[in-house]
Amino acid sequence: MSLEERINAEIKSAMLSKQSARLEALRAIKSAILLLKTSPEGSADGADMKAIQKMVKQRKETAEIYKTQNRQDLAEVELFQAGVIEEFLPKALSVAELTERLNVLVQENNFTGADFGKAMGMASKALAGQADGKQISELLKSILK
Repeated sequence: MSLEERINAEIKSAMLSKQSARLEALRAIKSAILLLKTSPEGSADGADMKAIQKMVKQRKETAEIYKTQNRQDLAEVELFQAGVIEEFLPKALSVAELTERLNVLVQENNFTGADFGKAMGMASKALAGQADGKQISELLKSILK
């Protein structure tokens, strides 16, 4: 079952069970995927996962802004939507698993501290959808020291 078919099935399920908040998040995913299909980037491998990751990141950042403005009600909505959207991402790697994979990548390519840019590029491609770029960057910096 493709990602789009899964989302459509979830939309139907949310409609039948009258889960309006979940339905709103699912429709946002569907909208992003439809926009991606018509764009030049839509044919790239993993483009849909990148778009979904971006949606989660945006919602979490927005929730943080709402929290700083003492708007907990709006922050909760954003965090709920981020949670629904995360259901469609592959399972994230734990810190231990991520560190292990980064160590292997560094050893296989003999990267040093000066090769951070190259290492980050390779790690980002290899771990797309499995880890946050910020987390990859922090761990890679500690490994390459």
